[in-house]
Amino acid sequence: MVVTLRLPSLTSLFSPSISGRYPAILRRRHQLRPRPFAARFSAQSTASETENRVDNTQKSRGQDRAVTPRSKDFNAWYLDVIESAELADYGPVRGTMVIRPYGYAIWEAIQDYLNVKFKETGHSNMYFPQFIPYSFIEKEASHVEGFSPELALVTIGGGKELEEKLVVRPTSETIVNHMFTQWIHSYRDLPLMINQWANVTRWEMRTKPFVRTLEFLWQEGHTAHATPEEAEKEALQMIEVYTKFAYEQTAIPVIAGRKSKVETFAGADRTYTIEAMMGDQKALQAGTSHNLGQNFSRAFGTQFTDENGQREHVWQTSWAISTRFVGGIIMTHGDDTGLMLPPRIAPIQVVIVPIWKTDDDREGVLSAASSVKELLQTAGIKVKLDDSEQRTPGWKFNFWEMKGVPLRIEIGPRDVSSRSVVISRRDVPGKQGKVFGISMEPSILEAYVKDKLDEIQSSLLGRATSFRDSNIVDVTSYDELKVAISEGKWARGPWSASDADELKVKEETGATIRCFPFEQPQGIKTCLMTGNPAKEVAIFAKSY
Repeated sequence: MVVTLRLPSLTSLFSPSISGRYPAILRRRHQLRPRPFAARFSAQSTASETENRVDNTQKSRGQDRAVTPRSKDFNAWYLDVIESAELADYGPVRGTMVIRPYGYAIWEAIQDYLNVKFKETGHSNMYFPQFIPYSFIEKEASHVEGFSPELALVTIGGGKELEEKLVVRPTSETIVNHMFTQWIHSYRDLPLMINQWANVTRWEMRTKPFVRTLEFLWQEGHTAHATPEEAEKEALQMIEVYTKFAYEQTAIPVIAGRKSKVETFAGADRTYTIEAMMGDQKALQAGTSHNLGQNFSRAFGTQFTDENGQREHVWQTSWAISTRFVGGIIMTHGDDTGLMLPPRIAPIQVVIVPIWKTDDDREGVLSAASSVKELLQTAGIKVKLDDSEQRTPGWKFNFWEMKGVPLRIEIGPRDVSSRSVVISRRDVPGKQGKVFGISMEPSILEAYVKDKLDEIQSSLLGRATSFRDSNIVDVTSYDELKVAISEGKWARGPWSASDADELKVKEETGATIRCFPFEQPQGIKTCLMTGNPAKEVAIFAKSY
């Protein structure tokens, strides 16, 4: 769908007819309780659609923040977690979302890690304009064919019809090449390696917060090289950066591999991907790296003079990870209680809940809790002291469990007397995950907390890996593939069939080739579809 955006004048932006609508839309939650998040996200947000249902702040936590069980309705559970954990809310335009501070803090943790890795691998951050001339999109034939259905166009600006319509950035390969052509002249200018953190717009018809929205945040890297070997090395290097990030930071055991020709990015020679299995066994494309070859440099005339004085087109790559990864973290690790965050990506790694009944106990408990907070912060641990007095300790336990905080420290009068604390793990529910009598002695407490955070990180990765492996089925025939997909599994089998056969699988099963994994089994292989020799196995799955 091509959508035309009309830019209003400043006068109309501030006129009463426009501004008067917003108070009804943006009412605070304690005044009006809107419709369930699942319904609100896919519907146009208007004042007339807001239910006048009073939010009773005195309700129990179970009523106030109920989360649909995952096994009952995975999609409803996912939307409940996003709302209850205060990760995001719906925007006034259908299919858009407002990322709330807690959700954005997860994205910031992703940025913090990747920014370091990008700079270690020689890339510099910069920024390109959001508006792109439509003629740029048309220059690369497969690119415009692939993106046309998702483009948002601007045709009017400043109250006048534009001489050339503008595309609201869906991705930046075209404008990057336009600028690269001006910056690259000689082999001495290569490699040119940049990255930008930006927003992009793709007019999706079926939306899901974090996973697929009209506008989302991402990073997109772009590089230019003198040889095809350098470009291929770069594309593989960046998918490896993503793979390590997924495993080591988010505890998501992705499968890295090459996309099929049908699934390759529009305008690329090869696309590499990391595929993650979500809690409902669907696949999530969590990150991609593209070897663009010379497709864009030929379209834009991006050339350089080589060491022999010959003019050559550059070889390019692009690669990206987006806020979709936040959705992947939710759907990989969450449970019926709510969010469950790996410690290395969690905005809050430890929450301290002080407990007292009398004013006499209060001062001592809060003093001890503050000392523990200061100790852990000094040790580099992200910690929050919840000393608010509006909620009971039990409500706080449930609230921070639902927010996915890896560790909870409880301190009461008896703990102050014994100079110890109680520590609960988010990944081990109930009494089994609670340990009493952990000494407040700084060296002991700091070591214990760090050790437990490492244990939780490893435990979540191990749990997700076991779940993934138990839901991948090796198949040798198309019938076996269809059975595996119908049971919600991933099917892994030898493949050398045609693009038409691949599309047939998609039409008949709803599954696509997620990738040809880098890790391939040894031995003779026979294509599951045609019976012909096959060099590789492919993984098929339904996806988001």
